[in-house]
Amino acid sequence: MIRFSFNLPIKRRLHLEIVKRREGDIDESIFPTIESIKKVRKGSKVSRYFRHVFEHKNMKKIFGVNMTLLIAASTIYPTHVSLRAAETENSVISQNVAVLTTQKGVQYPLEKIKITQTYKFYHPGVDFDGMTGDSIKPIMAGKVEAIDRSKYAYGNAVLIDHGNSITSLYAHLSKIEVTVNEEVDMNTEIGEVGATGRSTGDHLHLEIRDHGVPFNPSFVLPK
Repeated sequence: MIRFSFNLPIKRRLHLEIVKRREGDIDESIFPTIESIKKVRKGSKVSRYFRHVFEHKNMKKIFGVNMTLLIAASTIYPTHVSLRAAETENSVISQNVAVLTTQKGVQYPLEKIKITQTYKFYHPGVDFDGMTGDSIKPIMAGKVEAIDRSKYAYGNAVLIDHGNSITSLYAHLSKIEVTVNEEVDMNTEIGEVGATGRSTGDHLHLEIRDHGVPFNPSFVLPK
């Protein structure tokens, strides 16, 4: 018997087992014959019948495939993502982002655009190159929902609510120039580029979230 174990998103694991089948199982029907039931010594005729059905290799395949699909489907439902969560621990999905694309005016957060790291499964955002002190502006108008000042993870970070459960996160800032509940527009300087938190150099980490779950910012940022 060979066993495989795979890590799935949202703290799930998928276990698979490959077992060498017996020769007698090759052409055996899912539903047993009376003769095959008589050969089993343990249990009543009813229990023998259902044991045969549920232990049959084809039935196991059916249950295995359905269970795999159920687990995979459960991973696409959004879950809450904390502002303090480490970047690699965020659950990532792609969702309908018409709420942003239909809004007038979506901009880049920096004046000079140089992307150093794109959106990946393990990196739920986009990194922009910059120098400490470069001005950061929101991608669109909104309200400051949360501010975090930390030596870890996102470092100094600002979370802005744009309505309809769409938020944007700006991380690793050297300076924060807004306050919680402050209304901001596309000309508001919310902070400056830095290298705070888990960062190897000056840059801005941007995430755009739908119901707390990051999706690819390239879906809504200007082309």
